[in-house]
Amino acid sequence: MEKMKHILNGFIALTLIFMFAQCTENKANDTANATPAATGGSVNMKIAYVEIDSLLTKYRFCNDLNEMMIKKEENIRTTLNEKAKDLDNEMREFNRKLQNNGFASRERAEQENLRISQKQRDLQQLQEKLTNELQAENQKNNLQLRDSINSFLKIYNKTKGYSLIISNSGLDNLLYADPAYNITQEIVDGLNARYNPAGNTKK
Repeated sequence: MEKMKHILNGFIALTLIFMFAQCTENKANDTANATPAATGGSVNMKIAYVEIDSLLTKYRFCNDLNEMMIKKEENIRTTLNEKAKDLDNEMREFNRKLQNNGFASRERAEQENLRISQKQRDLQQLQEKLTNELQAENQKNNLQLRDSINSFLKIYNKTKGYSLIISNSGLDNLLYADPAYNITQEIVDGLNARYNPAGNTKK
């Protein structure tokens, strides 16, 4: 079950990879405010950045998705542990009977051994199936999360007119940035205002 233990840990990491492609557009403003570098002039760019770690911590949609996946993983873990415990008891009983000549014949012992071996294979297949399903749901959630943020940024930037919105996680992308360019809280507030837990996020 080691593979499954890392699924939720990878949830945030996968989200970080998907999340912020750069924001957008307001090309009319860009054209009006920028002088092409080729002419020797300077380019005026309006830039901001978002702290991804903080956004994911405060965005209620992300928190709800994460809580949902934790519960699903716990349910899967419980199911597998229960089946593994039952199988372990059957294996102990088989060994006890084998050591005490409890089987009516060698053929009967072999049949029971085959049955338990098949049950063990079935459990391994169930673990793989449930793990794959959980991973697939994580990927689906990552896409939903990315789409909800990108969708909001497009609307947000229609009035803000940023040339570039940069994502930052720790010191991964930005070694230094003036806090005046940090729009994380604005984005969090806007996302949470649009979020409706009953119907997910508005598009």
